[in-house]
Amino acid sequence: MTDNLIVTLRCKDQRGIVKAVADTVFDLSGNIVDSAQFWDQPSNSFSLRMEIHVPANTERALGDALDANLGHFNPIITVRSTAVKRRALVMVSTADHCLRELLYQWEAGELGAEIVGVASNHSALKPLADHVNLPFWEIPVTDGTKAAAEKELERILAETGADFIILARYMQVLSDEFCARNQGRIINIHHSFLPGFKGAKPYHQAYDRGVKLIGATAHYVTADLDEGPIIEQDVVRVGHHHSAEQLVSIGRDVERRVLARAVRLHAEDRVFPNGSRTVVFDY
Repeated sequence: MTDNLIVTLRCKDQRGIVKAVADTVFDLSGNIVDSAQFWDQPSNSFSLRMEIHVPANTERALGDALDANLGHFNPIITVRSTAVKRRALVMVSTADHCLRELLYQWEAGELGAEIVGVASNHSALKPLADHVNLPFWEIPVTDGTKAAAEKELERILAETGADFIILARYMQVLSDEFCARNQGRIINIHHSFLPGFKGAKPYHQAYDRGVKLIGATAHYVTADLDEGPIIEQDVVRVGHHHSAEQLVSIGRDVERRVLARAVRLHAEDRVFPNGSRTVVFDY
């Protein structure tokens, strides 16, 4: 019997990192079945992702051995069994297209993550959660209740054991403090090809500028609105004959696909934040 594990590592680039990881896997009778690594020259940072097979019940031993054998590189290392999926809380407002895509892929076993529930500042999408037997929390948000709403959200995260949050067209701005506490754990879909057309009504902004390509961007949330490190993007061609409302309709398809891909990449440990950028080991 073997366990399938994913190992990730980030540190300053130095000679011998890959060899040290490979030797550690070899010493535990493991086998590397997939490996990707990247040296970012401007920051001199090194990112590595490996999928390995090891004898059953040696996950902890591998983690301990990697810490011991690579400690002088001062790395950030994670070891995770592929049998344990990352857990996600989905947050929505009233638009349903992104939530529907996430739920479809989750039910089909294609999302790469386990959805633990849906939270919203409205009740409109509760039937979608009910249909798949997911818990639904309505958390109304006003200027005077934002702090209390985020406290309730923190309670839900702890209760469900969620590893990360998916903002599937959640139309509220999270506080700087909440973003800081959950850095690298919140994925947002922005209905624009960032860094262009930030903020509200980006499709209408694009229409006013007569663009020929519209798109969507999935990114990590930071305190700076629509400025977080980008995970995934896509575009679709449009023309002068499309109205602003038609751009909104066309864009929904891009949004749902981009968000689902970003969730899968994050859930499978394929995304490495690197300052304002990311290293993404896609398929």
